[in-house]
Amino acid sequence: MEIVRGTANWTKLRAGPRFAGKTIGFVPTMGALHAGHLSLLKRARRGNELTVASIFVNPAQFNDPRDLRRYPRTLAGDIKELERENTDFLLLPEARELYPDGYRFRLIETAESKALCGAHRPGHFAGVLTVVLKLLNLVRADRAYFGEKDYQQLRLIRGMAETFFIGTKIVPCPTLREPDGLAMSSRNLLLGPEERELAPALYRALRSRARPAEIKKRLTALGFAPEYVEERWGRRFAAARLGKVRLIDNVKLAFVP
Repeated sequence: MEIVRGTANWTKLRAGPRFAGKTIGFVPTMGALHAGHLSLLKRARRGNELTVASIFVNPAQFNDPRDLRRYPRTLAGDIKELERENTDFLLLPEARELYPDGYRFRLIETAESKALCGAHRPGHFAGVLTVVLKLLNLVRADRAYFGEKDYQQLRLIRGMAETFFIGTKIVPCPTLREPDGLAMSSRNLLLGPEERELAPALYRALRSRARPAEIKKRLTALGFAPEYVEERWGRRFAAARLGKVRLIDNVKLAFVP
């Protein structure tokens, strides 16, 4: 695997002969890789001749500076995981390169981004959409792979790519779960032992016959601090804090008994 540090080095490499005539699969990440990320890379490998991953902890999408400071950073381990997956290229951009304007220019969606996570994390999706647009423009992949755990994000990125005529196809991939049902997430590393034991109750609650208002009450009684439980787009969504960790999950309504 070739590690490319910086956007200038990447741009020079991307214009060279190694990419000529090759199909490219792209998996953008913020690092702290887990099996869910690796499943995206496997999908990219199966469907393309070259695979590119990026790791960038994007400050623009954190509405809480404490959350940004706490976000796990495991670059050495991530590199080993990517090498085991036979990833061809790892792009490591820096904030000063991705935001040379100091984030003066940004991409804002005015409808769906205001619901669910957007209602509780001001500016979050503007940061997500802005950085993903920049990365898609840099990598110029044939396909980019995103997990359905962040389903609202997936919808917004897919809509952005269509609206701005981005040539990269956005490919949705199923949520991967731990054996106890907890959706895989980099933030799970921040859970204490007791919190980790309790965390799968969020998934079980989403799959229950209860209505959203009752699910919120149940989660509160268990020790969660729920932000929302809502149904839209044929799915049931929830976000809840457990200690200092914010967990999100969603299930298709067809999976609810």
